[in-house]
Amino acid sequence: MAKQRFRDLKQGRVKNVEKRSRQPKIRYATKGEVFKAILTDSFMLWMPIVYIVFYFVFGGREGFAANKLLGWIYILIPLALVEVAFLVKSGQTPGMRAYNLKLIFIPTGKKPPVTTIILRQLLSKITFLIFGWIVLFFRKDGRNLHDLIASTALVFDKVKNSIESK
Repeated sequence: MAKQRFRDLKQGRVKNVEKRSRQPKIRYATKGEVFKAILTDSFMLWMPIVYIVFYFVFGGREGFAANKLLGWIYILIPLALVEVAFLVKSGQTPGMRAYNLKLIFIPTGKKPPVTTIILRQLLSKITFLIFGWIVLFFRKDGRNLHDLIASTALVFDKVKNSIESK
């Protein structure tokens, strides 16, 4: 198709003008909602794992203190596996579900593939240790470093919001 001139458009000589299709605007979750979801997940998922590791695996806090690195490995690996299982099943952890959030893959706008979910969860544990979570304070959309690398985002769940508005 030849380049369209403004005078041709104005005089109606150009018939089929294609309008640029815009991608739907993504409504990212707010930093406060993400924090509340993480806090809820920490009590529902993380605390039981910590309790099991402290008292059943190491026999108490003293045993954990003697083997801190091994203890944290015993805590973080099951935590990542449980989170991956929730995210693969429904795209939400219990904390995300409580605040109507879900995880999406930015290029498709749908639930991420399993490999992306696994990558995101591994990166979330690593970036937490190297203070990669500070990135969210410098971005308008509030995405963390692991979300940027994995091309994922936490968004408000449209299905639940439309049910509530009826």
